[in-house]
Amino acid sequence: MKKTTVNVLTGFLGVGKTTALRHLIAQRPQHEKWAIIVNEFGEIGIDGAVLDNGELPIAEIAGGCLCCVAGPQMTVTVANLLRRERPDRLIIEASGLAHAAGLIDELRAEPLGNALEVGAVMTLVDPRQFANNDYFRQSLYRDQVMIADVLLATKCDLADAPTLAAYRDKAAALFPPKSLIAEISDGAADPAWLDAAVQNKSRYRPAVRPGDASGWQSQGWTFAPEAEFSGEALTDLFDRLPQLVDGLVRAKGVFRVLDTWLWLNWTEGQWAANQVAWRRDSRFEVIGSRIDADALEAAIQACVLPAGSGNGA
Repeated sequence: MKKTTVNVLTGFLGVGKTTALRHLIAQRPQHEKWAIIVNEFGEIGIDGAVLDNGELPIAEIAGGCLCCVAGPQMTVTVANLLRRERPDRLIIEASGLAHAAGLIDELRAEPLGNALEVGAVMTLVDPRQFANNDYFRQSLYRDQVMIADVLLATKCDLADAPTLAAYRDKAAALFPPKSLIAEISDGAADPAWLDAAVQNKSRYRPAVRPGDASGWQSQGWTFAPEAEFSGEALTDLFDRLPQLVDGLVRAKGVFRVLDTWLWLNWTEGQWAANQVAWRRDSRFEVIGSRIDADALEAAIQACVLPAGSGNGA
């Protein structure tokens, strides 16, 4: 049976998610059957009433964010909606206080994962907040940005030129990179962007900053989100990277380890690991003076656990 594509629409409070969703609904392809789930943090839902045009099935989950107290209700609501409506696409507007990574994990896991295919995650941001490092110090805000496949800036007319320039530079430098970065006004999101989550090739050539390109090589790999990595093997690999890559300048990766996702970053002879919200795929990139891509690929493949082993130590 064909799976329903599910898209998550997220973003901080007041950034314009409902306005963007109204525009998406108004412009939806006529051949696609959609269903909508709206999550609000308060006990009384308002957004569902705003969105209801009498044409689409809309369900509301109020009283908590989807990733915590509303989790069980979300599973039941999604299952019932899928069984009753059999939509081609399900869009979930998450609360501005929701950590979307936990929601994506639940949508991929059984039983929902048997009926759903996770499409692009669309995150809306206010460039004035995005350019402010104080916002990125908040794990909630950082997670909403990191999980995005599509990053949309709203309220650009309220930002001055230096702020917009800072936003654009910062957005372009995000790792993993976004499938699409755009600026919209009046919530004018394009429905085609819901299908913008494109898997990279298993081996690819990352962009090197123009000022760093002289004499350097770059190489990258991606792995399916189901692939699990051994934390111990990754630790050993990152410790050995200077011996594996001549003239190593930079290495970074996002990996699924056990039930979490980690960002590993090697620079200036040291590396560190932090949890990250990214869920689209695991990936690894290196920059150096000479890269034996086949040997390095064998080393990273050796870190992948056998399917179903469930041991990332």
